[in-house]
Amino acid sequence: MKPLFLNPPTFDDFDGGAGARYQASREVTSFWYPTWLCFPAGMIEGARVVDAPVQKLDLNACLEIARNFDMVVMYTSTPTLAIDIETARRIKEAKPGIVTVLTGPHVTILPEESLKAGKGAIDIVCRGEFDYSTKELCEGREWERVDGISFIRDGKTVHTPDRPPIEDLDALPFVAPVYRRDLPIAEYVIPHFKSPYVSIYSSRGCPSKCIYCLWPQTFSGQRMRTRSPQNVYEEVKWIVDNIPEMRELSFDDDTFTANREHARQVATLLKPLGISWTINARANCDYETLKIMREAGLRHVVVGYETGSEQILKNIKKGVTKEQAIKFTRDCKRLGLSVHGAFIMGLPGETRDTIRETIEYAKQLDLNSIQASLASPYPGTEFYAMAKEQGWIASDDFIDDTGHQKCVINYPHLSNAEIFNSVEEFYDKFYFRPKYILRSIGKMIVDGEERRKLIREGRQYLDYMRKRRNQAAC
Repeated sequence: MKPLFLNPPTFDDFDGGAGARYQASREVTSFWYPTWLCFPAGMIEGARVVDAPVQKLDLNACLEIARNFDMVVMYTSTPTLAIDIETARRIKEAKPGIVTVLTGPHVTILPEESLKAGKGAIDIVCRGEFDYSTKELCEGREWERVDGISFIRDGKTVHTPDRPPIEDLDALPFVAPVYRRDLPIAEYVIPHFKSPYVSIYSSRGCPSKCIYCLWPQTFSGQRMRTRSPQNVYEEVKWIVDNIPEMRELSFDDDTFTANREHARQVATLLKPLGISWTINARANCDYETLKIMREAGLRHVVVGYETGSEQILKNIKKGVTKEQAIKFTRDCKRLGLSVHGAFIMGLPGETRDTIRETIEYAKQLDLNSIQASLASPYPGTEFYAMAKEQGWIASDDFIDDTGHQKCVINYPHLSNAEIFNSVEEFYDKFYFRPKYILRSIGKMIVDGEERRKLIREGRQYLDYMRKRRNQAAC
């Protein structure tokens, strides 16, 4: 069978594709590559990847494309499951014989429920890593002999044996050639990255135990598996030679620095290439490792600080203290590294006081940029089990009808409305500080490209916040 790997159409600026960290519309346009879909697409002859939100393809356009394929593999998420099932239903109506497959964390955790919700629109659910499962299906292997899938047969749900996590990551194809072939590289934008950027993985899985983090608990595993440094280098070298417009490489690993020796070895190999690159890091990485990476071209780090409350850090099993995070941030600044801080409002233990504490903490860290998200207890996470047991979940709808993130957590002492409003308060108090404004004006004066970028992002942010307030008022 010839497969179409589809990141389905959803909402404007909805960053919810495979490989994404944020399943909602964003305050400023941000798109991660659909990397998970590109691995199997690189192994199967005749495969194609379509990223509808980025390519601005509506449902009718996707239906036309799907007519030329025998199987459609779609990445789905908890917030978009109902929309994606309807997309599969429409694809089935247009071409009844096509095989529809759903993948992603949600269907991995709730395969039977997802199939029942599909009511005939979904033929197969892939549980966990689906690289080889989809390959075997396309080769014509009987469904019962393909590990890691679920389907309905004679009215009963069949679950084949779990597929073990892939150990030999070097055996997987490079995703960059698939990007070059199928995707509009210039359209992938992360505001705090240089554009155009290209994103790859050097590992899968994360050994940390954060209770809220979706991917390691549901999909990629809490044990880190790495590609060999040489294999990583070879793909990066391919990118340098074949995607010359790339201005920055991003390692989208859950935590690039979880294996520091591996990080150092990769950095050493990349150094002669002279490229700018960025990583997801934990705020406990040592100075020497940061220095080695910086000297090899590392420009920017994305760090999950989450909160300014020591107690909440303990509650969520972050494994990093404020003291460590403060030292890490100082080390980054000392080395000239740019830092983007990710924070989550509404985690267990949140109060009005801890909200103020987190905002002040971020201001004191004085990061280059921040992201403030609402705590989302996705099925399969320890946070979800905790919230379910305590009765904290106020709604099963994680997004509103325009794709904006909703606060589904409601504590007895802190309402979901207060948590929701804290995000805008956070952004306002961080970005409208005199120090930050003056620094931004300085950049705009000396750099025309930076000026255009900041003006564009400022407009997007104000428009996003206006829509967000309107939805809250409804």
